[in-house]
Amino acid sequence: MTILGIMAKWPRPGEVKTRLAAVTSPQWAADLAYACLQDTLERLAVVEARRVVVFAPRSAQDDFARLAADRFELWPQADGDLGQRMQAWFATCLSNGAQRSVLLGADSPSLPLDFVRSAFTRLLQHDVVLGPATDGGYYLIGCAGRVPPIFEGIVWSTSSVLAETVAKIQHAGLSLALLPPWYDVDTLDDCQMLRGHLTAQRLAGMDHGASHVEALLNQ
Repeated sequence: MTILGIMAKWPRPGEVKTRLAAVTSPQWAADLAYACLQDTLERLAVVEARRVVVFAPRSAQDDFARLAADRFELWPQADGDLGQRMQAWFATCLSNGAQRSVLLGADSPSLPLDFVRSAFTRLLQHDVVLGPATDGGYYLIGCAGRVPPIFEGIVWSTSSVLAETVAKIQHAGLSLALLPPWYDVDTLDDCQMLRGHLTAQRLAGMDHGASHVEALLNQ
């Protein structure tokens, strides 16, 4: 069995995309986070796997249920830092019988679906798969067989996350598969890059599937 997880925080103003909020407004940043979440769930709903929204806070469960409809299960995030929450999620996947599990966030609304499908395929022959993000972190991580010891001692939300994670993978003697780099949307520059990318895709006749984000950025 395969499990696909989307880790998400309910987009309340002042609690999400704080770097973007500082140069726009907390409400606009929350609106963008909501649009990213909408597009991510709509696009990933076609991936053949047991699909789960890993949500926070627990008080937002009803909000997530309305948005996810019957396309995703809802699992609350564990307590702790990002690494502890991801580690707990992969452990839960294993206890539910998953052979391959892939986790990503909702900050890359234009991420090609083929990258996600490829992650599951590569886990047939590798212990870990990573999707490097252009900000020095990663937009996707997947594990097969067991929870790897790669989530502790990482300085999260920095440009060294990917390098630190790869070092831990190497130290543990695990095999690694790598997806193409992609970008998250966390800053105003990221928004401008995304707007240009979506416009170019539409002009080129490509269906990017990020209509909610595109409409907000074009306002």
